[in-house]
Amino acid sequence: MTKAEQTKQFIIEKSAPIVNKKGMAATSLTDIMDATRLTKGGIYGNFGSKDDICQAVFTHLSGQLAALLDQRVSKGRSAKEKLYSVLSFYEGREQVEGGCPLLNFGVEADDTHPVVRDMVKRAILNAERRIASVVQAGITSGEVVAGLDAEAFSVKVVALLEGAMLIRRVMRDNTQMRMVVAAIKSEFERHLTASPASDS
Repeated sequence: MTKAEQTKQFIIEKSAPIVNKKGMAATSLTDIMDATRLTKGGIYGNFGSKDDICQAVFTHLSGQLAALLDQRVSKGRSAKEKLYSVLSFYEGREQVEGGCPLLNFGVEADDTHPVVRDMVKRAILNAERRIASVVQAGITSGEVVAGLDAEAFSVKVVALLEGAMLIRRVMRDNTQMRMVVAAIKSEFERHLTASPASDS
């Protein structure tokens, strides 16, 4: 990267946990200046506005989250292992710093930041596609019965997990997340075939 690109990436990385925790509206330019130790000119020499920084931060954080989830999927040999690895990621609170960016940015951007809202929408669709591809691969291999609608199941899984994360944050308790994960596993296992692939 060029020096300018390095500086821009530095600003994004230092701003990311602050924006993810405090929110786009509550994060001030002073917060970003304090985190980066750059002047106002140094910040705006790389970004046109705070909104531009927030958009870059979401891209950075959602990319981190996607990479972590893809890594989880790649560790599994069967569809069951892949899905359960993703579920354990959420159940174990292993997230990017500040929590799930899809949840954090999505709630705030709903009515106030249409560009960020569209970015979150794409990230949610990607999360659904990840689950659907795991299920579809299981159907193709014969591990999962063909009657399971991979797309519908993936929408349900992502919605349940994101909802459980919100409840966990408010309640300061992981009980609901554990119940949601158990329910997803129970439903999925009803669609497994008796083939050896499902015994992992």
